[in-house]
Amino acid sequence: MKRRIVLTGAFIGMLAIILGAFGAHLLKKYLSVDELNTFEVGVRYQMYHAFFLFFLSTRKDIAEKTLKTIYNLVVAGVILFSGSIYLLATKSMTVFDFKIIVFATPLGGFLLIIAWAVLFLTILKRKS
Repeated sequence: MKRRIVLTGAFIGMLAIILGAFGAHLLKKYLSVDELNTFEVGVRYQMYHAFFLFFLSTRKDIAEKTLKTIYNLVVAGVILFSGSIYLLATKSMTVFDFKIIVFATPLGGFLLIIAWAVLFLTILKRKS
């Protein structure tokens, strides 16, 4: 499980850098400043959670089942939160009706919050 967590952290970190560069260099010509700022929020939160996964992989005091729960929450949260932000920020470039995914961003954010809360409560419950 720890290997999967590190590999996923490395992948979403790498993808955040690629998307950040894509936004900064290629999308700059097509998006407004507000849209670019929105796109950057998706990149930033994706990178935060890549580091979160790296941190999670170093914890030896967390049960495998709990690691898996946090991992799944983070992966789903990043896909829904950052992914929907990327789509919403670039909606002016497409004909897709984004009203369909309007709830993806808050749902993804909620999953990320739950992942952090599970980690917090797991460590809080541990007797030092």
